[in-house]
Amino acid sequence: MKITQDTVVSLNYSMFDQNDQLIDKNDAPIVYLHGGYDSILPPVEAALEGRAAGDTVKVNMSADEAFGEIEESLVREEEVGLFPTDIEVGMMFETRDPETEESHQFRITKIDAGKVTVDGNHPLAGMALRFEATVLEVRAASEEEIEHGHVHGAHGHEH
Repeated sequence: MKITQDTVVSLNYSMFDQNDQLIDKNDAPIVYLHGGYDSILPPVEAALEGRAAGDTVKVNMSADEAFGEIEESLVREEEVGLFPTDIEVGMMFETRDPETEESHQFRITKIDAGKVTVDGNHPLAGMALRFEATVLEVRAASEEEIEHGHVHGAHGHEH
């Protein structure tokens, strides 16, 4: 079966930076619903269209195509007293805007002189990337998966 709209795709991947350094690799196959459900990077999804089990793809992406450029407005310095006492660089926090109810994640990048620097950018923002994947399996999505916009069952969303 070929990868088309509303198919469930299982794959293994590796991601490399612009210096060919491995920066991410899956431990277990990832499974996603193909067809514009925002579950995989759009350039990768486009490259996978029409492929079948056993096929491989390599996709080079600019920072803008991958996780976006770094937005300086998402880097902030806050008073250390606003955080728990056991914070460490690398910890993640979620904030919620009381007016819009939107949540946003921030990563602690620095703790110094009573100040904590937090960054709301994706950790891979600003990086050009190469994504390499091997398709393991392709199947038709169930009506429920299509309706919900995500995969159910093995490696997908469990109920």
